[in-house]
Amino acid sequence: MLNLFLRSFLEPSAAEWGRMLAMWAVGGILIYLAVKKDMEPALLLPMGFGAILVNLPFSGAVTQYVSGAVESVGPLDVLFSAGIENEIFPLLLFIGIGAMIDFGPLLANPRLFIFGAAAQFGIFFTFSMARLFGFSMTDAVSISIIGAADGPTAIFVSQYLGSAYAPAILVAAYSYMALVPIIQPPVIRLITTRAERQIRMPYANSAVSKPVRILFPIVITAAAGLFAPKSVALVGFLMFGNLVRECGVLNSLSETAQKDFANIITLLLGLTISVKMQAEQFLRPETLLIMGLGLVAFVFDTVGGVLLGKLYNLFASVKVNPMIGAAGISAFPMAARTVHKIGLAEDNQNFLLMHAAGANVAGQIASVIAGGLVLSFFG
Repeated sequence: MLNLFLRSFLEPSAAEWGRMLAMWAVGGILIYLAVKKDMEPALLLPMGFGAILVNLPFSGAVTQYVSGAVESVGPLDVLFSAGIENEIFPLLLFIGIGAMIDFGPLLANPRLFIFGAAAQFGIFFTFSMARLFGFSMTDAVSISIIGAADGPTAIFVSQYLGSAYAPAILVAAYSYMALVPIIQPPVIRLITTRAERQIRMPYANSAVSKPVRILFPIVITAAAGLFAPKSVALVGFLMFGNLVRECGVLNSLSETAQKDFANIITLLLGLTISVKMQAEQFLRPETLLIMGLGLVAFVFDTVGGVLLGKLYNLFASVKVNPMIGAAGISAFPMAARTVHKIGLAEDNQNFLLMHAAGANVAGQIASVIAGGLVLSFFG
């Protein structure tokens, strides 16, 4: 025991201590954002703690090697192999997300599908930027999927493609999802006029029948399977969760999926991904570049959605508020709430929440289909 204690302090060099301290600081920042700023606490808190855990000298939480041979197997590495390396954790999380989503506003106003599609523009723009910066094809695809604004999809795609930058991609995806209320408002105001932001969209509460709600996840899964077979796992698990919600005979399971199940998987996901946040893998210039590209992805997602709204108004007799295009990103429900708040700030009688929510859940579907499409092309 004494030898191990002395070894943990004496063997690491000054440079290694510096890297470890830097990762402790990263972990501390993530914990601060989770606790003080309430930014995705269920994920950022375990990620922050895990970043500290795996960067302790000779940490028993991760596998240790001596002369290339395994000295001890770390439990977090076991979890990583069992839950992330084979993409099981993100897929299971999709069941919980699907159970949380009410597709009613989208089904009542199907034209909102186009805004979910347009708000994936950041994926393709960021892919081009990543290639210009010299990232390999698979790494550029993995980085671009930050623009899906969907953490589980980002994990699934980056792991499936074997990207070396999976931890930085995950941190960027979830950090910017939490920062949607800060990122989107200035971008929206920059590319819209005050008159456009004040466009009212009365909401007619059209009841969606139960058979339609039940058939919707089945039809979407089948369609995705026909047109983008590699998206079936992503779309299918999401839609299965929604089917559990809508079928009406599994209410207790639906509540469990939305709360306990989703929370447990998220906690395990956050702790486990920290395996890849060891200093030698995480502290490199590419990490900062990926964080910057992630911001670009979110900005251009917003731009793509809003510009489609403006284009739509050139031909439509009944105008839409172009801001709802910004809600087409998959950051659910933060994007819808953000658009609604901006609308109220411009006109306190302008209630956009239901329209924005419809675009938001359309973005959830579009993001997982986009993930499947990039895997079909590059996987």
